[in-house]
Amino acid sequence: VRWASWTIAEREDDRVALEHTLRPQPGYPFSLELRIEYALDERGLRVTTTATNVGREHCPYGSGMHPYLTHGTEVDSLLLRAPGRTVLRTDDRGIPVGSETVEGTSYDFGKAKPIGATKLDHAFTDLEREEDGLARVELTDPERGATLSLWVDESYPYLQLFTGDPLPDVARGSLAVEPMTCAPNAFRTGEGLIVLAPEESTASTWGLEGGTT
Repeated sequence: VRWASWTIAEREDDRVALEHTLRPQPGYPFSLELRIEYALDERGLRVTTTATNVGREHCPYGSGMHPYLTHGTEVDSLLLRAPGRTVLRTDDRGIPVGSETVEGTSYDFGKAKPIGATKLDHAFTDLEREEDGLARVELTDPERGATLSLWVDESYPYLQLFTGDPLPDVARGSLAVEPMTCAPNAFRTGEGLIVLAPEESTASTWGLEGGTT
């Protein structure tokens, strides 16, 4: 539904809800009613996606978002703290072929450290969560003492981190932090894939917070 037209279902000063009905089509012969709500409060942005199977058969479902975090500078000098304890290994087409622990590798951002020259286009899982059940990615500009934080609830067990190296309009000027309910290629592997029964719904929430340290 990346390029689909959505309808505004509700709109207030601090929130908007959008809806879209996905009809059966080649490659995905299922029906879903989708709703995304964006809400602002004193802490930041909260985004909730809800999907309901309105068809007659069980249907596979996966959802991902693609926000970019930036402090207006190249990411090399920024400090990254990310909760993924396992990274997915991929082939030359970007398809996962296995996984390994991040411990002892350049992909271990369990404690904040500079991104440096590390090129990221990797999915991470086995997310370390805090007492509130949320997993957080923090991107800090040490010169300004400013931190941007993206959090995901337990419905998002995967995060894709992307420094945008092959994209001229990104070119390490920001870091994509992508919440995902399933692993890449999940429709083939079943890894993290959700299967919705008729009339069953599922919801997932992530958010953004920002401030100074």
